[in-house]
Amino acid sequence: MKKITVIVLMLFTALSYAQVGINIAIPHTSSALDVTSTSLGFLPPRMTALQRAEIVNPALGLMVFCTNCASGDGELQINYASGWKNAAGGDITDPPAIGDYRDGGIVFYIASAPVDLDGDGDLDTGLVCAIQDQSSSIQWILGGNTQTTENGSTSASIGQGQTNTTAMMNQVGYTGGAAKVCNDYTITVNGIIYNDWFLPSKDELNQMYTNKAAINTTASANSGSNFSINYYWSSTEYDFSYAWFQYFYDGGQFNFSKYATDFVRAVRAF
Repeated sequence: MKKITVIVLMLFTALSYAQVGINIAIPHTSSALDVTSTSLGFLPPRMTALQRAEIVNPALGLMVFCTNCASGDGELQINYASGWKNAAGGDITDPPAIGDYRDGGIVFYIASAPVDLDGDGDLDTGLVCAIQDQSSSIQWILGGNTQTTENGSTSASIGQGQTNTTAMMNQVGYTGGAAKVCNDYTITVNGIIYNDWFLPSKDELNQMYTNKAAINTTASANSGSNFSINYYWSSTEYDFSYAWFQYFYDGGQFNFSKYATDFVRAVRAF
């Protein structure tokens, strides 16, 4: 009987004052919940950005820890009247998604883990392509030898487009072509200048084709243009006289004369 009485009194007290104390007998008068500890912390709900976005009608002040935000470092986030913000009230940094408009272009490739994708020694998250073509009719090479620094020096792999582009431009007698129009491309977005573009490798170009629908949608919404149903150069050579391009109608990849004229879309790492 005494136990029942004590439980009833505790419930009555909690309901009357609407206060809860953990590890403290008397909660602070200004708090509904007072957690006291010198060895343990408060752990909010942890979830991905996608899971957070699926919360229906989040309350003002709702707090979560986004596990894959802030470049994978994680971020404490709070729901304000203006939307989700980080703990300091600044813009949240959700992980990138294919088709996002950011870092001067449109995301078409996201690495499974941070990796150097442009050879500058810094770890990158992925690749973006320009919002429009840099040329609709340009040769793979305009001067110098028909090869790069040496036959077979270019690679087809993702993460090799910048290396290929540099090799193409550094050959003796080079005056221009597909690599140069990409290297020369510059765009300013929100006051930030992006000028480190290159001609995509064969595999990078294929990622652009695979995600062209998402790229086209975002490009159209940002004063860009859709991919042409045509052939686009990669920075990967086939042999002394031929290089790889891709048909943006059915995705076929072929090699053709480096003096042929095709479309070009520049990319950069972020």
